[in-house]
Amino acid sequence: MNNITEIFTAASHHDVLALLTQIAVLLFTAKLFGEICLRLGQPAVIGELLAGIMLGPSCLGKIFPGIVGFIIPGNPVQGHLLESISLIGAIFLLLITGLETDLNLIRRHAKITFGVSIGGIILPLASGFLLGQYLPDFLLPDSSQRLIFSLFIATAMSISAIPVLAKILLDLNLMRRDIGQTIIAAGMCEDTTGWILLSIVAGLASGKVITLPSILGSVGTVAIFMFLSFTLGRWFIKKSLDFVQDRVLSAEKSLTLVIILTFMWASATQALHLEPVLGAFVMGILLGQMPRLPQMVHQRLRSIALGIFAPIFFAVAGLKVNILSLLTPSLLTIAAAVILVATIGKILGTFLGARFIGKQNIWISLAFGAALNARGAMEIIVATIGLSLGILTQEMFSIIVLMAMTTSLMAPFLLRWILKHVQPTSEEQKRLQLEQLSRGSSIGLIHRVLVPARHQESDAFSTAMHQMKSQILKKISSKSQLSTTLLSVDRPGQRTENIKFLNDLAKLFDHQELLKKAVESSDVVNVVLDEAHKDYDLLVLGASQARDDEKHLFSEVIDSLVSLSPCLTMVVHTKNLNSDWNPKRILVPTNGSFAAKRAAEFSFLLAPSKDELVHLLNVLEKDKDSWHYEVQDDVFKRQLKIAEKMVEELKELGEMYDVNAFAHVQIGSEPEVVILEAARQQNIDLIVLGTDVRPASDRLFLGPRVERILKNAPCPVIVLNAV
Repeated sequence: MNNITEIFTAASHHDVLALLTQIAVLLFTAKLFGEICLRLGQPAVIGELLAGIMLGPSCLGKIFPGIVGFIIPGNPVQGHLLESISLIGAIFLLLITGLETDLNLIRRHAKITFGVSIGGIILPLASGFLLGQYLPDFLLPDSSQRLIFSLFIATAMSISAIPVLAKILLDLNLMRRDIGQTIIAAGMCEDTTGWILLSIVAGLASGKVITLPSILGSVGTVAIFMFLSFTLGRWFIKKSLDFVQDRVLSAEKSLTLVIILTFMWASATQALHLEPVLGAFVMGILLGQMPRLPQMVHQRLRSIALGIFAPIFFAVAGLKVNILSLLTPSLLTIAAAVILVATIGKILGTFLGARFIGKQNIWISLAFGAALNARGAMEIIVATIGLSLGILTQEMFSIIVLMAMTTSLMAPFLLRWILKHVQPTSEEQKRLQLEQLSRGSSIGLIHRVLVPARHQESDAFSTAMHQMKSQILKKISSKSQLSTTLLSVDRPGQRTENIKFLNDLAKLFDHQELLKKAVESSDVVNVVLDEAHKDYDLLVLGASQARDDEKHLFSEVIDSLVSLSPCLTMVVHTKNLNSDWNPKRILVPTNGSFAAKRAAEFSFLLAPSKDELVHLLNVLEKDKDSWHYEVQDDVFKRQLKIAEKMVEELKELGEMYDVNAFAHVQIGSEPEVVILEAARQQNIDLIVLGTDVRPASDRLFLGPRVERILKNAPCPVIVLNAV
C-alpha cells in the first residue's frame, strides 16, 4: 500500500504551477499569433508554431532567463507534464483528420496515393543516406557508427508530419478537396513506412540483431493492427455505439464514448511500439464510417481539438527549438545543406511519383511535394529518439529540429502559391458544393432513422405502406449513409409474433445498416418517443388517410408523435397507393419558407436518377375579388418576380444534387386547389409538403391547406414536419 501511495504522489507545487502557467501562456500566444497569421492571409498553424519559437530559448527565454521553470520547462517533470498535454493535442488532431478522411474518395485515387508514397519514400531515403555519409565527424557521437547514423538521417528525411499537414489543410480549407484527401493518405503511408524503418534503426543502435524475420515482424504488426481494426474493431465500435445510445442516459454519452475509444486505440498502438497518433487516426476513420454517430459529436470534437489542444501542441513543438545554438558559420552551412537536401528529396520524389505513376499534371504533382515536405513535430519526436539512443549529437539534433520547423513553415506558403494553378474538376466542385449545402441543411444530416411498426398493422394495406417507406429510405440511402432502426411495439405476451413480424418486415429494408428492436408495451407513444430521443435524425410514420372528425388529423398515436417528436418527422400518407408505386414525378409546393425548402431538399434525395422529375410549384395567391383589376400592376409584377426567383433558386439547388427539376409559378385564389389540379394534370406520383407543427389544443394542426391536400390528393403525400 505504501508503494501505491508513493506512485500516486502528485508533482510538486512549483511543477503544477508551472504547468498551469505554461498552458495559459502557450494557448493565449498560439491563438494570438494564429489570429495575426489569419488576418495576413496565412494558415493559423504558422502563428502557432512561431508562438512557441518566440516564447522558447531562441527569443524570450534568452532575453528573460527567469521564465525557465514557468513558461519553458525547467526540469524533467515539467517537461513530461507539458509533453503529455502536447500528445493529447496530437491525438485529437489525428482523430479529426481521420473523421474527415473519405476512404471511398481515396480508393478512387489509389493510384495517385501509391505513386506519391513511393516517390516520397525512396528518394528522401537515398538522398538522406548519402548526406549522412558525408556529414562531418564532429556531428556523430561515434564516428565508427556512421552506417547507423546515415540510416537514421535517411529515415528522418522520409517522414512527414501528419498533424502539421492536417492543420495546414484545415486552415486552407483543403481537407475535403481530392488533393487534400490524397495528401493525408500518402502521408500516412509514408509515415507508417518511416516508423517501421525507425524501429529497425533503433534496434541496430541498441545492439539488437536485425534479421529478415524481425523486419517482417515490424511490418506484420502494422498489418495485423490495421486488419483487426477494420474487422473486429469496426464490429466492437458499432456495438459500443448501439449500447451507449440505447442504454446510457448520461449527457454527452456519444462524445464520451468517442474519446474513450480514441485513447484505447492510441494505447494499443503505443503498446505495439507504434505511434499513438496512428491509433487515433485509425479510430477517426472508423468512426467516420458510422452513420449512427451524431453530427453534433463531430462538431464538438472539432471545437475541442482546433480550439484548445492543437494550438498547444504546435506551440510546444516551437518551444523546443533553440536557433541560437546554431549561430556559427559551419553549423549554419550544414543546417542549410540539410534543409536543402530534405526539401529537394521530398518535393522531387513526390513530384516524380505523382507525375509518372499517378499521371498527374505538373502543378498537382508539385502540390504533393509542397505539402508532404512539412516535417513538424513528428520530426522533432524522431530527433528526440535519435538523441536519446546516442545516434545524434546535440548539434545535429538542433539541425534536424530546425529543418523540421523550416519545412513546416515553408509548406503553407508553397502550397497556397501552387494551388492557384490547380482548379477543382467539375465533379469535385459539385461534391464540395453538396457538402457545403449539407452542412447547413437538416436534410443533408439525416443519418439515423427510426421506423416504428405494429404487429396488428400487418394487413395488405399496411404491408404496402411499409413497402413505400422502404422504397423512400432506399432512395435516400443512395445519396446519404443511413442507419435504420425498425421498432416494433406490441401488447405484452406477443413477443414471439412480434419478433417474427419484425424479421419479416426487415426483409423490405435492405439499406446499408439495419437494427431491429421488439418492445412489449401498451403505451406506444411513450415507447417510440423514448427511442426517438436517442440521437435520431428522422422519425418515419405511416398513415392511411386524414380523419374526417375534429379530434385527430391522422390518428391519436401519429398525431401525438408528430407533435412531441424531438427530431424531424416524416408522415407517409398512403391514400390511393398502387402495388407497383414508384415515385417518378414528385410535386413540391413551395412558398419560400424554410419548411418548404426542407421539403424540396428532401424530394431531391428521392430523385437519384434523371428519369425522375421534381416539380417545384409556387402558387401566387390573388383574391377573387381583385381579379377585375389590371393583373400586371407594379405590386403584382414584383411579387411575380420574387416568386419566380424563389423557385429558380430551388431548381438550381436541385441541379447541384444532379436532379431533374422543373420550376413553375401559377396564379390562383386558392393555392391548395391549384396544387391538387397540378397533381392530377401532370400525373404526379408523390406530393411532398414541408410543415412546422402548430399548437392547437390537443389536436395536431398543420394548417387548413395541408389538411385539404391530404384529404383530396390523387396520390400519396409525405408530410415533413420539424418541431
